[in-house]
This record gives sequence, structure tokens and C-alpha cells, in this order.
Amino acid sequence: MEIQFGVAKVAKYATRESGDTLELIERPHGGLSAVLVDGQRSGRSAKIISNIVARKTISLLGEGVRDGAAARAAHDYLLTHRAGRVSAELQIVSADLRSESVVISRNTRCPALIVHEGRFRRFDADSRPIGVHVDTKPVIVELPLRCGTVVAVFTDGLSCIEEACPDDASLEGMVMRAAQEHLSAQALADMLLFRALEVEEGRPSDDISVLAMVLLPNTVPHKVRRLLASFPV
Repeated sequence: MEIQFGVAKVAKYATRESGDTLELIERPHGGLSAVLVDGQRSGRSAKIISNIVARKTISLLGEGVRDGAAARAAHDYLLTHRAGRVSAELQIVSADLRSESVVISRNTRCPALIVHEGRFRRFDADSRPIGVHVDTKPVIVELPLRCGTVVAVFTDGLSCIEEACPDDASLEGMVMRAAQEHLSAQALADMLLFRALEVEEGRPSDDISVLAMVLLPNTVPHKVRRLLASFPV
């Protein structure tokens, strides 16, 4: 099996810096975790907040802390650091080889879109952003690690698609297409982002970040691992 992560993100129109942060780390017991954080507001102030949360979460995951505990610790840290005055939306997507599971942790209003064993699932259980309310905790779903699994998570800038696009152009339609056509994770992330940019006529009204994970049959010779980043400035 090949685990793929793909990311596509863009800043709000006329804003130089996105307030979203995404980090990827190898899990110490095997597998990968991706952390996506949307800081309150946009621009530089939001970027500072999302960086704080992402760094804290990634450092804990790298030490072997479980996803839910890492999300709670990041909340406690932000709540203490900023005295409950700012919030962030935090999402963690993991392929955990020790438990042989896909783990999705959400502290966000945005749903996670999942195709697992051929069925589409919208994981949208109520959850709060971190950093404000003392009793905040993540909502978590855990699924067996299976070939053909597709997961897409995103920040709220992508909601423009659901507001404007019915049927096959909807988020559900595009995620199902990715599963049926065995698209790469990067192809799915790009497809969702580019559709949002079409809807927004090239001028996104909010930061947009898309994180996709797909599990495909392994066709990579010698089990070579690769990581690619593209960062226009």
C-alpha cells in the first residue's frame, strides 16, 4: 500500500500571507500525520496563531503522543498563551501503522470528506475551534487502513464550492471521482482548490487550504519515499 498526502493552498485575495499553516511529520511508531491549522482572521496575525498551534501539535505527535491528546494539549497551550482571546481551527489526519488505522481529529466547523470501502462519508460532528473554551476537545473518527481510502479536509475558504456547485461539481462528487478514478492525493487537492478559485473568479474571499490523503496499491519500486514541495514567492 502507498500512503499519499497532497496539499494545495492559497491566500485570501490581496493578502500577501495565508493565515493557514500545514505541517507533515513521520510518526515515531510508523506512518504519517498531517496537521492543518486555520488561525483566527487572516493575514500575518492569523499566521502567527496557526504557526503556534501547528508547531505545538507537530512536536507532540513527533514524540509519540496520540492525536487526540496532542489536539487537547495544543488547545491548552493556545488558551494559556493568548488568555482565551484568539481561536484556531485544528485538523489532524494520520495514517497510523502501529494501530493500522486512519485517524481524523477535528476542532473545526469544516467537515472531513471520506471514502472508505467504496462508501462516501461526511464526518461533520459538531466541534469547537481551540483556544477559547476551557472544555474544548476534538471529535475523532478512526477507520481501518484500507486501499482505496480517500480523505479530504480543508479550511473554511473552500465552502464557496458547496454554496455554488450542485451535483457532480460538488465536494462530494469530486471526492467520489477521486476514489473511483484512483487519483493521486495531489490531484485531488489541486482539483478542489482550482474549483474554488473558479467559483471565486480568481479572487478568493478567504484563505483556502486543502489537504488530501489517499491510500493506493503500492507500485513504487524499492519502496522509495518521496516528498515534494512547491512554494511560489
